[in-house]
Amino acid sequence: MTRFQSKIYTIYALLWFAFFTILAFPLVLIFSFFGRRRGGNMICSMARIWADIWYFVLGIRHENIFESPYDPSRNYVFLFNHISYMDIPCLFKAIRKQPFRVLGKEEIKKIPVFGFIYSRGAVMVDRGDTVRRAKSVRALKSLLKHHISIGIFPEGTFNETGKALKSFYDGAFRIAIETQTPIKPVLFLDNYNLLNYHELLSLKHGRSRAVFLEEISPEGFNLKQISLFKQKVFTIMENKLKDYQVSWIQSPTE
Repeated sequence: MTRFQSKIYTIYALLWFAFFTILAFPLVLIFSFFGRRRGGNMICSMARIWADIWYFVLGIRHENIFESPYDPSRNYVFLFNHISYMDIPCLFKAIRKQPFRVLGKEEIKKIPVFGFIYSRGAVMVDRGDTVRRAKSVRALKSLLKHHISIGIFPEGTFNETGKALKSFYDGAFRIAIETQTPIKPVLFLDNYNLLNYHELLSLKHGRSRAVFLEEISPEGFNLKQISLFKQKVFTIMENKLKDYQVSWIQSPTE
């Protein structure tokens, strides 16, 4: 696909995205009356349908690869690597069999219409505000208590380091230890190829893969060992991304 074709394709994708967003808005308003938990579950289910249709009209072929299966009746702290704007629809293609909430950045709420929808189906966090950050952590713990899994991008923002991963924040690991909830890493392998962070109008069609790794139990770790637990998960995810030879990893000479 040439650069010009990619721009046209991106505009086509954005038009479909806007159409689905406007279509979903009244439904989200209705679902909101059912409360944060039940209404949020309904929004999550709707988002899966949205992702299915959007990927279909864009010609993106998604595949979930289970290196290690998981039990959808159990709670998990799902961890995703963050490399592209396509990570958000991809996570709804990946997590199919259970209710969950993703931790989202507060700035997304500023996007007209979509920001409102996203904030009703996610837990928003402002990392620059200690009080609001603590409130978000309490909300995530409450969801786990009510048998709703959570999804977190532990890198916090796009990985622009040229390495497999950028450094992780502590939050996901603290929550996993405090609630004794296993971590389930999920790797997004192709989103950088579909839409890289350098240029918004660079979307391409192609394949999309999400790889489910073996769950990692927090058992045996305490809050003084968050760094050890975090490093264990980081190393597992980093090595697997290298094994799959993801395209954003640069050699030291580049």
